[in-house]
Amino acid sequence: MNKETKQLTIKAFRFNKETDYLPYYDTFTMDVSKDELVLDVMNRIKWEHDGSFSYRRSCRHGICGSCAVKVNGKATLACKDRVHDLVAIFGEELVIEPQDKKRAYKDMVIDKSNFWEKYNSVQPYLVADIDEHPVSENIVSIHENEKIDEADYCIQCGSCFYSCPAVMVNKDFTGPAALVKAWRFNADVRDNATESRLEKLQELGSGIWDCVKCNECADACPKELDPIGKITKLHLQTFEKELARNNVAVRHAVGFKWSIRKHGILDEGELVRYSEGNIGVMKHIPEAIAMFAKGKIVMPWNMPKSKNLDEIKKLVESCSTAKF
Repeated sequence: MNKETKQLTIKAFRFNKETDYLPYYDTFTMDVSKDELVLDVMNRIKWEHDGSFSYRRSCRHGICGSCAVKVNGKATLACKDRVHDLVAIFGEELVIEPQDKKRAYKDMVIDKSNFWEKYNSVQPYLVADIDEHPVSENIVSIHENEKIDEADYCIQCGSCFYSCPAVMVNKDFTGPAALVKAWRFNADVRDNATESRLEKLQELGSGIWDCVKCNECADACPKELDPIGKITKLHLQTFEKELARNNVAVRHAVGFKWSIRKHGILDEGELVRYSEGNIGVMKHIPEAIAMFAKGKIVMPWNMPKSKNLDEIKKLVESCSTAKF
């Protein structure tokens, strides 16, 4: 074996919904060269070891999104990541699993109906009055097109969706992929459905305010589209369009800004009171006592201010594009 080949242990998730009660793992020992991709290893399992091994694949160029899986819990396109690169992260035992084990139908093939239902719910298409017999092009300027921020490059692979902890615990949450697509059309100057999308996406429990900003979607995206950044732009758009509702999530966003502007640092105790009101804050007293004991919060009269407060105020004002 030369230095460009490594002997690896590959464990593959196996499950057939029609015949199996529980999933299991098959283990394979392989000599894998430095240029082989995860998809190459999956092909070898099927062609050299077990022809019943099932997975989706198509373009092999990182465009269609069909071969999305997880390796040692990390979302990946099987046709994009080299096996040796993953070995450098996880060691010489790699575990290949479907995007969502609970939705597995056969091995790596999952039922993605929940993904597509959320995707379709945001009107993922241009809504516009079209002249059926145009005499000129409907040209979008370079500046206007830049507002879309590459959201139109999403390949709907589902990597962000099935890596999102909010989706994992809240079946109603729309999820990052659909919200990226919502931004793609809300940022398009030709679209007429921006306000109706924003109205629907503000629903607590399912919409933009239920993103927990953990950054897992950005880490998972194989096209590096920064879904969390697009969700933040949808937040801001609700203020720009004066559609933001007076609810706990919106008050939290407003309170966060004013706290930074007032102190230069976050006043976590006041933020809870601002978001939930004097009565609502009472339910958080046990947590407040614990935070106070750890020095996480202070009494209002002892709240410190940043030594760079003037500079921070200028930054807040310069980057604010909408009234809160």
